[in-house]
Amino acid sequence: MTDKPLMPLATAVWLIENTSLSFDQIADFCKLHPLQVKGIADGDVAIGVRGINPITNNQVAREELDKAVADPDYRMKLARAKTIVAEKPRKGPRYTPVSKRQNRPDAILWLVRNHPEVSDAQISKLLGTTKSTIQSVRDRTHWNSQNITPQDPVGLGLCSQIDLDNLVRKAAARKAKMFPTLDQGPTLKPASETTAPKPKEEEEERQKPIDLDKVFANLGGGKTEPRKDDDEADFSR
Repeated sequence: MTDKPLMPLATAVWLIENTSLSFDQIADFCKLHPLQVKGIADGDVAIGVRGINPITNNQVAREELDKAVADPDYRMKLARAKTIVAEKPRKGPRYTPVSKRQNRPDAILWLVRNHPEVSDAQISKLLGTTKSTIQSVRDRTHWNSQNITPQDPVGLGLCSQIDLDNLVRKAAARKAKMFPTLDQGPTLKPASETTAPKPKEEEEERQKPIDLDKVFANLGGGKTEPRKDDDEADFSR
């Protein structure tokens, strides 16, 4: 598996805001697409994500960053932890520190808008919140709805990027299983049928000359009596 920072988007945000690294250098270090990095710089991607300093997180050494800033062609290498400690499997809802609990509605709104395939139960487990709180954020009945703004839960420190990616992947797979591709129903006839030439009989019938006597007979119910000219009028009075 390719090495990348624990929070690639948040790391990319910090590098864009605090260094002069090129988009290609940031994309290579964070394992993102250069256009995605450009979108972050333009404010179109990772809206509301707070930058994470990779130096203080021991993701990269200061010397490595300075070397990359001085040489646009240099690619930074991720610092490796001296000790790897396996993470214990977590059971039950996630515990959220009191100082960060006020940010949970922002994270809920971000998940609801950006990942509608994720269920309330999954959001509740990821953020350590209740289904009633999630529902109040959904229908805008939360007591603080006017001040809630969607923010990435990773940037808020409520979960890790790995947990979020796993959750989204499982939710997408579950949705695909429950709602397989539906039949699109009948479609329009192909142009080869609608623009096909008419049969020869119809074409010959269409080109026949029009019989005016038949046309007038049909309109008048039969032939009309010829009108007498003035020179044939009866003057015997």
